[in-house]
This record gives sequence, C-alpha cells and structure tokens, in this order.
Amino acid sequence: MLDLIILSLHFFICFLISIATWYGSKEVDSHSSSTGGAEVQSDGLIFIGKEDDIKKSQRITAKIDGREIVVFYHEGKFHALDSRCYHEGGPLCHGEIEDIDGQACIVCPWHNFKITLETGEGLYEGINPQEPSPTPKWQSKGVKQRIYKLTIDNGNVYVSPPDLSVSFDSDYYAEKFKQGGELAMGKQATQKPQSRSWPDSQNPGECTNEESAGK
Repeated sequence: MLDLIILSLHFFICFLISIATWYGSKEVDSHSSSTGGAEVQSDGLIFIGKEDDIKKSQRITAKIDGREIVVFYHEGKFHALDSRCYHEGGPLCHGEIEDIDGQACIVCPWHNFKITLETGEGLYEGINPQEPSPTPKWQSKGVKQRIYKLTIDNGNVYVSPPDLSVSFDSDYYAEKFKQGGELAMGKQATQKPQSRSWPDSQNPGECTNEESAGK
C-alpha cells in the first residue's frame, strides 16, 4: 500500500513538472522572436554586428530570415543593400566602390552595373541625341536595389526589417539566392571576380559573413 502511494506521488510530481515546463516555454515564446537566428530587439531592430568590427572590415554580409544583405562602411557612412545585384544576381560584396557623378556606387563584379549606395538607384551613361553636341551623362534607371535602414546604438549596428509590401528588382535574386544559394545563381556563381588592384580598406576579399545575424 505504501509503495502504491509513493508511486502515485511520483507520477503526480512528474505531471506538475511537465505542466510547469510547458507554461515556461510558452512564456519564453511570447517574449522573444527570431529572424533566421538573428537577435531581434523589442523595437523590431535586428542586430547584425559591432560597429568597430564593420568599420574595420569595411563590408560584411549578414542574413535576415535567410535573406542575405551586404553592409558597407564607406567614407564615414554605413549602407545596407540586398547582397545580390538586381541585374543577374552578381555578388555585390565583391564589387568595387566608385564615385560616379558625386555619388558613391557599388559596381557589380559580374557585369559592371552601377548602384548607388545611398538610394539603390541603377545608373547608366546615356546621351540625348537632340542636343547639338551630345555627350554621355549619368542618368538614373530608378531604384532597383532594395536598401535597408541601419541604426547605430551603443556600438552596435542594427537593421530594420524590410517592407516587403514594396517590391524592387533585386527581390527576385535575393529570394532565388535564399532558396538555392550559389548554385541557384548559375554558372557565373562559380567564377571568381576579375583581378583588380584594391586599396586594403576596400578589398572585397575581406568581406565576411556575420553569423550573428542568422542563417
């Protein structure tokens, strides 16, 4: 009889522990969220790295809900864009930054497409045939590359989640790369960028993957 009472108490205690564990896990879920493994703050901002680390490397890649972005630090400013070029999905992380008509632009290493870091506009050089002596001028194709708002707080760099209700040309390749990685980018993904002479501060080979922003 005593053994039966002890056994019953044992099962009752186990039952109470399981109930407490279940409620505890539900409470944690209600106070935390995840964006592809990223650290999401209460205000929705997503931590992607330390300010000093990004300044040192000049460029990193990070993932938000599996979507890869590239963050540049150029001439005292941080910029964040979809990491794959809107044209054919080239890796902007390995591109060269050039000043074009007073605007800092990332140049895609695959087809030399120019994209402004500040606005995500695609630039092209064109002429007006109606001018007496037409000369090539830089013109905008409009915003082609999705850019991301960055926030710097207490030495940390955060990115705001994208507003996917507004679409951009780069969304196609961002999603394609998210689903299939380099293989989804086709044969060009296996080709190395053309050799260039780079300043140490802008060497695309220094581009690192910021694991803390998720996978």
